[in-house]
Amino acid sequence: MSNNTFGRLLRVTTFGESHGPAIGCVVDGCPPGLALAPEEFRHDLDRRATGKSRHTSARREADEIEILSGVYEGRTTGTPIALLIRNTDARSKDYNSIAEQFRPGHADYSYWQKYGLRDPRGGGRSSARETTMRVAAGVIAKKWLALRFGVSVRGYMSQIGELTPEGFDLDAVEGNPFFWPHAAQVPALEAYMDALRKSGDSVGARVDVIADHVPPGWGEPIYGKLDGELAAALMSINAVKGVEIGDGYASVAQKGSEHRDRMSLAGFASNHAGGILGGISTGQRLHCSAAFKPTSSLRLPVRGVDVHGNEIDVVTTGRHDPCVGIRATPICEAMVALVLMDQALRHRAQCGDVGEVTPRIPGQADA
Repeated sequence: MSNNTFGRLLRVTTFGESHGPAIGCVVDGCPPGLALAPEEFRHDLDRRATGKSRHTSARREADEIEILSGVYEGRTTGTPIALLIRNTDARSKDYNSIAEQFRPGHADYSYWQKYGLRDPRGGGRSSARETTMRVAAGVIAKKWLALRFGVSVRGYMSQIGELTPEGFDLDAVEGNPFFWPHAAQVPALEAYMDALRKSGDSVGARVDVIADHVPPGWGEPIYGKLDGELAAALMSINAVKGVEIGDGYASVAQKGSEHRDRMSLAGFASNHAGGILGGISTGQRLHCSAAFKPTSSLRLPVRGVDVHGNEIDVVTTGRHDPCVGIRATPICEAMVALVLMDQALRHRAQCGDVGEVTPRIPGQADA
């Protein structure tokens, strides 16, 4: 069975292809009584959308949400919430020339080996178009987490190619198309991407997500670890090749005396662990990041193979992102929010009667 559903108590199933008539999802397990309207999806869907700047694909989709079920008189009913978005700007003819070719670095060959056939139009199910519905589902999770626990989930791009932020201001993130946390550096990013686009090449990126006010206690000790499920959720995003929790791979070079987060009744002195210990949240800021590979669909020729077993030169035409990470921030936010909401519901189901345990150590010691 192809796994198109994730989560346990909050379960999300996505469906549809890049160039099919529509894409959609079913969100099952959302508690009843949450106010929800179609216009609430607009902000995050616009943040993820292509065609908003010259640095992303020129495809322009309306991304109008239709709520088909699970909401009555403006509130969730506790039954499955079905969401649908119709595709309005697909150009399938762009893929006629590569319908029988395997693009190196793409999912064409692996899909062919698994299913014996594939939908070549825009990559079909392997297209980033599928992530639209994750973002839509994430809108529900973000709202519930904020109302129920005061949790906020925010992301930003922390690297593009070899460029990293020269300063950090989370308030600057929403003011530029890169979700970059240093406004003064945006012109340099614009020039970098313009040069990259003219060269016909692509580049990778890194996206960080932080979640504040996550209560301690969420997550399972072994097989449902909070960090493990966050890693799986972020790795499920198209083009992600690596995930870090807290300091991640930087921990390799750290001494234990440095990495362990000293605690006192005033709070944790550091957060190398990213807000998770033993698979369970500590009440500190949750911090994770995902590494996105460079886009594989390029107009630069590369040696490849076709479905008939012939070696050929592959040149990809059509509308593609020179860096898929540019619009990945809301996708990563959505996946983190969905995991957190699922874990919150699971914690409530098993440990809801435990209540608040003392001592409760603040997430960060006062400066």
